[in-house]
Amino acid sequence: MSGETIKIKLTKSPIGYNKKQKAVLIGMGLKKMNQIVSLKKTAPTLGMIRKVEHLVTIIDEA
Repeated sequence: MSGETIKIKLTKSPIGYNKKQKAVLIGMGLKKMNQIVSLKKTAPTLGMIRKVEHLVTIIDEA
């Protein structure tokens, strides 16, 4: 898991969801719909994805 990355796409709007979930999205760098970010595959990152898995889509695991 050291050098691996994961691409995440924001596919659903966070409007109407918990403020903490919105904060997690901003922490991951997702601000706009259909925006794609590449993050390192670490335990904290995977935990963040788990919290907002209903709002994002995993594009690519490399």
